[in-house]
Order: sequence, then C-alpha cells, then structure tokens
Amino acid sequence: MSPTAANAEGQRRAERLGVVAGTMVQSINEDDDIAGDLLEAVTAASGTELVPEDSDDVVDIVLLWWRDEDGDLANALIDARRQLSDQGIIWLLTPKSGREGHVEPSDILDAVPTAGLVQTSTLSVAQEWAGMRLAAPKTQRVRHR
Repeated sequence: MSPTAANAEGQRRAERLGVVAGTMVQSINEDDDIAGDLLEAVTAASGTELVPEDSDDVVDIVLLWWRDEDGDLANALIDARRQLSDQGIIWLLTPKSGREGHVEPSDILDAVPTAGLVQTSTLSVAQEWAGMRLAAPKTQRVRHR
C-alpha cells in the first residue's frame, strides 16, 4: 500500500472512530503490533496527538484494547470512564470472533452496565479488530490540582 493510500485508510479509520483534529484521545493496553499500527495510522491521518495513559488530562475518546484475559473488563471500563470528558466515549476494541483473545459478547454485556455504560454501535476497525462504541451518561468530575 502506498503512503498516500495508507494515509487515506488511516483517515477513514480515524473518522469512523470519531477521531478528528483537536480530539483528545487516550489509548489503553495497546501492547499489540496490530493495535499499534492502527493507532499510528489513525493519529497520523487525523493530526491528533495521543494523551499518555498516565496523564490527568480529560479526554474525549478512550480506546480500550481488550483481549480475553484474567483481567476484569468491568473495572477496566470504569477506569477508562474516569478519564472521559462529559460527552466522551469509549471504544472497546477486541479481536474479531474466531481470533485469539476474542471476548465473548456475554462478557461485554455483563461488564458494560456494571461500568455505567451503554453500547451504541459496533464496527470493524482493522483486519483483526472489532470495536464497540460505549457511551456514558454525563458524570460529575472532580479535578484535583
């Protein structure tokens, strides 16, 4: 794929995720080559800088990369939600069905309400990854200085 075509594909992916110039984005758990490649394409195409995972900045979008592991998905979603602005969303990104690390829909259905979230849509974000867009009701945030 040419650099121009790769940039155009990255732009399409960014737009599907709602990542546009000026959007504050934080990515969690992207310890995977595919996730890293997708993030690079999305941020390069949109001109958006990623907010470091350990930052106190409030973000608009959290990309939570999740494989079926021993970790607690509900708690990971709660932690991600704490970083969001009032209108923020979480994209829960998981390997597609049949791929190693795939998360069962029943696990997601259990975790999402526990975290006070609602699933609003799904999409394919890469060859190996599917995304579930989660919305949170407006929350009161207390910022410590």
